[in-house]
Amino acid sequence: MASPSNYTVLKLSDMVVDRDQQPRIILASASPRRRDLLSLIVSRFEVIPSDFDESVLPLWPPENHVVQSALSKANNVAVRISDGIVIGADTIVVVGNEVLGKPTDAEDARRMLKLLSGRSHYVYTGVCVVQRAKNHTCQTFIDYVRTEVSFCALDDEFIDAYIATGEPLDKAGAYGIQERGSLLVEGIIGDYFNVVGLPVFRLSRMLYKVGVPFFG
Repeated sequence: MASPSNYTVLKLSDMVVDRDQQPRIILASASPRRRDLLSLIVSRFEVIPSDFDESVLPLWPPENHVVQSALSKANNVAVRISDGIVIGADTIVVVGNEVLGKPTDAEDARRMLKLLSGRSHYVYTGVCVVQRAKNHTCQTFIDYVRTEVSFCALDDEFIDAYIATGEPLDKAGAYGIQERGSLLVEGIIGDYFNVVGLPVFRLSRMLYKVGVPFFG
């Protein structure tokens, strides 16, 4: 799926917010990181986690996986409401031909970090916006963002110390770039927020298409 080549030109009127006219916005994810990032775009939203199981979807090609997963998560919640806007997202880490999800335990986290050590990998996030009105879906927008991340070489002592913090165990690829995992990262090419779990720039433009003003 191609990324959009056009972006909305910002106008002062886009940024004037009538809060009484704000649509109901729902984040279909329990991720605290996505919640924090969405709060940069809109000040008021609800959280209704999707119970869609993304493991039923093929992992390859990765861009198809994250797009289909984001769409399925958004639709899973959208059918429960009559009116509003639902946001779904999914993030995976890809190194070589292997897709890394959340580690099952400390040993699995160790395996992932050794695999990522001293090389580059890609983080894909799919994002979907579904607009509902009167129990019907009016519009659906889907996209994905890919960011390249380069790790420094990690020795066993460093990996063990990082795992001991507990941070890697609930994150795709066994690291959190926004936390202590930043010490593993030499550099990135692309959207930093995409690596955290939600491409803020891309999502803000998708929400604008369904009537959500900037700085809402």
